[in-house]
Amino acid sequence: MYWLKTELWTAEVVYTGFGTPMLRGAIAVQGPTVVGQGSLEELRAHFPQAEVVHKGKALFPPPVNAHTHLDLSLHPFYRGPFSGFIPHVVAHREKRGLEAAKQGLEELLRSGVGAFADVVFEDEVMEFLLRESPLPGVAFYEVFAPDPEDAEEVFQQVQAKVKTWRRLEGRVRVGLSPHAPYSVSAPLLRRLAQYARTEGLPLMIHAGESPEEVAFLQRGEGFLTQIHGRFSRTPFEPPGLTPIRYLRALGALGPHTLLVHGVQVDEEEVRMLADSGTKVILCPRSNAHLEVGEAPIHLYARYGVELALGTDSRASNPDLDVKNEALSLWEKVDPRLLVRALTRGGYRALGLPTPRLTRGSPASLVHSL
Repeated sequence: MYWLKTELWTAEVVYTGFGTPMLRGAIAVQGPTVVGQGSLEELRAHFPQAEVVHKGKALFPPPVNAHTHLDLSLHPFYRGPFSGFIPHVVAHREKRGLEAAKQGLEELLRSGVGAFADVVFEDEVMEFLLRESPLPGVAFYEVFAPDPEDAEEVFQQVQAKVKTWRRLEGRVRVGLSPHAPYSVSAPLLRRLAQYARTEGLPLMIHAGESPEEVAFLQRGEGFLTQIHGRFSRTPFEPPGLTPIRYLRALGALGPHTLLVHGVQVDEEEVRMLADSGTKVILCPRSNAHLEVGEAPIHLYARYGVELALGTDSRASNPDLDVKNEALSLWEKVDPRLLVRALTRGGYRALGLPTPRLTRGSPASLVHSL
């Protein structure tokens, strides 16, 4: 009789998709199949003849890239002050579109993710993802409309598009992404948040990303006033609030909301996010490249905020491999937080079940870092 060789795969952190990531864990593998999981000590006792194979920093189910801009995948990589990033994206706008999104999706597939969330700027990209994506996820339609005089007209347009696109939902669901507190007027942001809540649509908002955003909302200062002035006939009146407090005042926080970046936050704001059930998508490499600072992960962990990881776009990151986001923080925070954010946190943010590595699971589901 032929007996398959048993190996005990182990790493600094082992996570099976449920429970707590293990520091001295292992996964027992026979040929193409997982046959056990638990502490390395327990599995060595159960499989005394098995070879222990060290697999690096972490073992986990397929990861999630919880924040991408696939239609920016042909943009050249920018590294520098945040104030130069929006002009950089605009300067290369002819590269944005369906072909870029297709290449970005191919890169996601090569990276081995199990699901993704994309912010979609153009209608044809939305229809492509809804019809053709082999990966499950959420496509968030991006809304950029800073002039309050346009709020009602834009809302009606968005509502009509969403109604049409939801008929195409399958592997990919439709979501809404009011771009940021500085690029969507208060009446429109409030209306979109209410609409998303009523219709059960996930909401994704870039917020708390840069000091410039804080200066704009609190005091109406900085380069974002110039950006606003280019797209709005109505002068901006700063609410005098930080981004998270502003979003709370507009009713935009909640369990349906995914807040991207969350760098410029204080402890009270982290508590607000936790109390509202808002989830936070961290993009640490993009934040470093745009020189906006580091998210206070220790505070998020202390208050139990659900965290996920995303790469942001190729315009602010050299690749779309979300595992590199975890690696960039590996020595700075408890790596168990990162592995959970890479997997279960991402699936929970997208409203998807987390794959589990249990007896009978294909060994191909085991990813490593």
